[in-house]
Amino acid sequence: MTAAVLTGAGYGTPLSWQTEIAHRLPCGYTQYADLTMRAPDAGVPAMLLEIDRVNEPVDELVDKLRRYSDWFELLAPKADPNKEMAARYEQLGSKVQQFGLWPHLYPASSREGYVPVAFVFTGKTAEQRENRMQRLEQAGRRYFAGEPYPGRGAGITAVDYHQAVPVVVTELERITADPAGAAGKVWRRLGREEWQTLTEALDNPDGDRLYLVQWREAKRRQAEREAAKKEAQRPVCTRCGAKFTDERWEYLLGRGRSWGDRTDELCGSCRDEHFARLEAERAARRQAEEDAAREAAEAEEKARKRRGLFRGRA
Repeated sequence: MTAAVLTGAGYGTPLSWQTEIAHRLPCGYTQYADLTMRAPDAGVPAMLLEIDRVNEPVDELVDKLRRYSDWFELLAPKADPNKEMAARYEQLGSKVQQFGLWPHLYPASSREGYVPVAFVFTGKTAEQRENRMQRLEQAGRRYFAGEPYPGRGAGITAVDYHQAVPVVVTELERITADPAGAAGKVWRRLGREEWQTLTEALDNPDGDRLYLVQWREAKRRQAEREAAKKEAQRPVCTRCGAKFTDERWEYLLGRGRSWGDRTDELCGSCRDEHFARLEAERAARRQAEEDAAREAAEAEEKARKRRGLFRGRA
């Protein structure tokens, strides 16, 4: 019935379904999926489904989730474990997946995380089913919650889902009561409150996309803080009070301040005016000295002529 209602909602065709797919673990245990759906045209390349009639202990459901998580962690036969560990250390979740076994068995998805797992509940009362979903959510959080990206102090709240199992829950009773059936808002992603369509539930609006936005915003704020800090250190001209231009400041930083050179405390304009005034003063002194020398020479020439006139008369 689950396969029928999902197929009727546009999730694959009758050929999209397989039952009791084995996921073998190194410990010797094999976790079988009740149903495996492949519906890439509907945006769900693969999904594992567990059908529960509210007759198993919740701990068994959590164990299933744990075993799926362990299976997704398995490395491909030829994967380099050292490179995989390095990718984990660098918190490169998307690269960690490249070393896994599961991408070789299931089609890739554009979403972060492992292949989604859906728990479809049916039977008993609505209250019992709701209680079951809540208990599964509380006990299995470690497997689906993801990890925070580094940088919470910088305002980054995005979640890294690359090594998490997306878990959605629904009820056959809820699906059959909704006019849109399985295509309606009858799915809830564990860790969220609202009921959504399957596509919405599997999406990660608080994942990589949010991280990219917040990372850029954090970089922008950091750049602003650094610019403000640098601006606070910008020298001020001791003569006119104007701040140094970037060109003037970079020149002094590159050259280094000269000991005793008071012009280092002047902005470019005041420095130019200072040297222009010194040059004008030097020119005035040279002119005065030249004038004085010329006047002295003229006086000496007049005195020489007078002496020559007196000797001639004598």
